[in-house]
Amino acid sequence: MPPHTYQRRNFFCADPINAQCRMGFLSCAGLANHRNVVHTNATPASRIPQHRPQPRDRQVNHLHEGIDNSSDSDILHPQGAFFMADLFDVHSGTPCNANGNDLDEGSPPLPHKQPTSPWHPFANQGAQFNELMHICTQINGDGNPPPYANKQDLHDTIDVIGQGNVPWQSFTIQHTDAERLANDPSAPQWTLAEYDVWFWDPRILLHNQLSSPAFKDKIDYAPCQVYNNNHERIWSDFKSGNWAWKQCNELSNDPECQGAMFVPVILGSDKTTVSVATGNNKYYPLYISNGNVHNNVWRAHIDAVSLVGFFAIPKADREHEHSKEFSDFRCHLFHMSLEAILSSLRPGMTMPEVTLCPDEHYCRVVYGLGPYIADYLEQCLLSCILLMMTSSGLKELRHKWGVVADIMPFTASFPRANIHELLLPDLLHQVIKGSFKDHLVTWVEAFLTITYRKYRAAAIMAEIDRRIAATPSFPGRGFKQWTENDSKALMKVFLPAIASLVPAQMVRAISAFMEFCYLTRQSTLSETDLSAMDDALARFHDKHSIFIDTGVRPNGISLLCQHALMHYRTYVELFSAPNGLCSSITESKHIKAVKKPWRHLNRHLPPGQMLLINQRLDKLAAFKVHLAAQGLFNPSSLDIDQADLEAEDPDDEFDPEEAHFRDDSSLDDVEPDTQQTKYPRHLAKIAAFIDCPKFPELVGRFLYDQRNPDASIQATDMQDISVLPVVEGRVDVFNSAIARFCAPSDLSGVNGMQRQRIHSCTSWRNGPARHDCVYAEKDPLLPGFQGLYIAQVILFFSFTYQVHWFTPIGDEPCELTGMWMIEPEWEDDLDSKQRVVSVIHLDSIMRAAHLIGVYGSQHIPHNLKHTNSLAAFSAYYVNKFSDYHAYEIAY
Repeated sequence: MPPHTYQRRNFFCADPINAQCRMGFLSCAGLANHRNVVHTNATPASRIPQHRPQPRDRQVNHLHEGIDNSSDSDILHPQGAFFMADLFDVHSGTPCNANGNDLDEGSPPLPHKQPTSPWHPFANQGAQFNELMHICTQINGDGNPPPYANKQDLHDTIDVIGQGNVPWQSFTIQHTDAERLANDPSAPQWTLAEYDVWFWDPRILLHNQLSSPAFKDKIDYAPCQVYNNNHERIWSDFKSGNWAWKQCNELSNDPECQGAMFVPVILGSDKTTVSVATGNNKYYPLYISNGNVHNNVWRAHIDAVSLVGFFAIPKADREHEHSKEFSDFRCHLFHMSLEAILSSLRPGMTMPEVTLCPDEHYCRVVYGLGPYIADYLEQCLLSCILLMMTSSGLKELRHKWGVVADIMPFTASFPRANIHELLLPDLLHQVIKGSFKDHLVTWVEAFLTITYRKYRAAAIMAEIDRRIAATPSFPGRGFKQWTENDSKALMKVFLPAIASLVPAQMVRAISAFMEFCYLTRQSTLSETDLSAMDDALARFHDKHSIFIDTGVRPNGISLLCQHALMHYRTYVELFSAPNGLCSSITESKHIKAVKKPWRHLNRHLPPGQMLLINQRLDKLAAFKVHLAAQGLFNPSSLDIDQADLEAEDPDDEFDPEEAHFRDDSSLDDVEPDTQQTKYPRHLAKIAAFIDCPKFPELVGRFLYDQRNPDASIQATDMQDISVLPVVEGRVDVFNSAIARFCAPSDLSGVNGMQRQRIHSCTSWRNGPARHDCVYAEKDPLLPGFQGLYIAQVILFFSFTYQVHWFTPIGDEPCELTGMWMIEPEWEDDLDSKQRVVSVIHLDSIMRAAHLIGVYGSQHIPHNLKHTNSLAAFSAYYVNKFSDYHAYEIAY
């Protein structure tokens, strides 16, 4: 059947008995005829009187009609790092039965349909399923054949899985004048082409997300206002923002919606290229999530974000590529596709429908279009504005304001939705890649080119590169093809590298911007943090005039990415912490949904193969969650595999910013990890091996203090070392230790834990030695860095470890960079020229510290390696930008 122009359906069946019926019709008469034929005995389902729902593991003190950011000192708040002070329980997902009738308070979950065997369609043996999960088809030792005869047999079994089963759908769109232009030889090809859009039903995808047992304790059923112990409002998960609260205020006016759980529909899309060499193959995926799951679930890149479908990508030749007609058609195609894909959600935006929740209760839900994750180009397309304002427009809106007036955004077809209020801040493209990489880094290079001759500027840039490469545990990357990780990595070390090479005001401007950036990347933001963001941004705007005065930006600074920073406080208050809803989430999803499937295709009709691969992957993921809920599968396998993360990192360092979905056991915990076999086993021999003759004495002094904590004299003041304990037994040495800690802004509990490896080894990856630096506790009552020591680990051994000490330079951070400066601590005997060495308890370690040399105005040697950096300088910066956890802990 030939394709046809898609015609929007304006009337939808919303039968209260058969909630599965969502047929659409062009006219009211068609809808009436459908109801008379199909739903002849349809009667509204009866409802028992609305009752106040029982809060689900939340402390509720009172309910406000509106949003109240103030705190009541007379209310007795629960103790803890964070607590819920207000809960919008008019829309809290009151438990109900499958027909939508509310259950009595405290009622257990009602039984729902389950497969006859939890392992169906696989054999009911865990061993066979584990073999399937690991793609292992070898013959068992008992001579039995493999569980599957061949690859097709395995695929056929996966296709039978009932969990996560959402069939693909498609529709075809053509230009409105395609039939009229069919016989016109001069008609552009794009006006005649057929555009196929493949998608999954977003309503079923959301049902699958909301019913997943994996999110049982990681979901909010109602908007909430969260406060810390200082009675400050904080923003973390999406439903702690004001937008969700305001939406529920509007919905509460409808009696039919009261008691229903509000489900914000969060969308995101972004083009991605899978292969430039084979013809610049591009795909345009659309993703969907819900605003009920917690922020750390999004950051963990698990199944809270689902692939919805693939947009068609129209192509035109160069003659028409930039024409107004083709641009308008692409915009029309995009918005019509979105409207058609989301059409199944429209009835549920005004009339609640019943769905299963992660706690196995049924509840009524009402949908609403929420924020849209997109970069700037995508935001222009979504809001129907021109990318660049020109004077060639025919209409006043297009000419004067850059608005494409003859195209209606897709949100116009849905209730309570305005795309201009739903565009999210984008940390990746506005802050990290945009303001930092595209602007500040480029401007520094431009300043050097303007101020110095070409070759002198190149020499300074080479010096900056050498300084970056000399940073401990940072061998340098070249930064020729910028990625998100490259931009983040450069942010961590850029400030010390340019200090003394560019004007002080320029360094201060970049330092202020970095502080703003690291504040916005926190998982939880308080009112104090928002004020600090405003202060940092104000300092940045004050200091960045240096780029205007030096001729880098002679016409001033009026850039969209930097302008967007002024609205981040409003964004946080509306949508909560921006590091959850960021385009880095959708870009990381590209890897699983597009890039990895592409590598396994045979290039024959690749879209169909890619759709099938994604369908099977989603079924397997849903099946794992189902088995875990039945107690038949290890739940820890649903979290991020720590070992895999470490293996993939080229520097064997776990990045705490990229995952927050773990199950560690304790706070501020450091434990030895990999045992070292090259070291001797006795103190005296180890002392000679590490060239530290005082090592046995230091261990003895340490043991004396541990055994005599109330002694009147400390071991360091004792002159007679003969009374010190002597260790004569075996000593085990370790290559590394694992630190587990929680940053102040992270939610307390196991889901806020971070994990970091601290190295101390004689050879790192068959190269030079590596001895990391650490933060050690000095005085827990002092704030930030004032309550910490900095030390470099020389040796981990079984019950303690040995360190070199550093001392702070001054009582305040460096005025130029905002970082504390330290210097090595030396023995009082000037003739010895020995570093102060101590043995301290493993429990006094907090986490790893990152030091960067104070380079000064002199060029560093060309042969200086990053492995020697910690012994090459007389002073160091304590890098507060190594990650946002260090930024909070030490500053």
